Amino acid sequence: MRVCDLTGKSAMVGNKVSHSNAKTKRRFYPNLQDKKFFIPEENMWISLRVSTKAMKTINKKGITAVLRDWAKNGKI
Repeated sequence: MRVCDLTGKSAMVGNKVSHSNAKTKRRFYPNLQDKKFFIPEENMWISLRVSTKAMKTINKKGITAVLRDWAKNGKI
């Protein structure tokens, strides 16, 4: 399933609009990447399927802070 492990982002539905303004349904998928992160406190690697927005957040805050917030919000 195309869902971000950290943010919960998933596909949304919208319209594809042609030049003649005819509308047909389409899906907008999140930009998901399979990424391995190293947790120095645990001395282990974890694999997550995260959106690029979540990667920016991890780069800013750090993986341990993001996982701590994730656990505090009941996502584990």
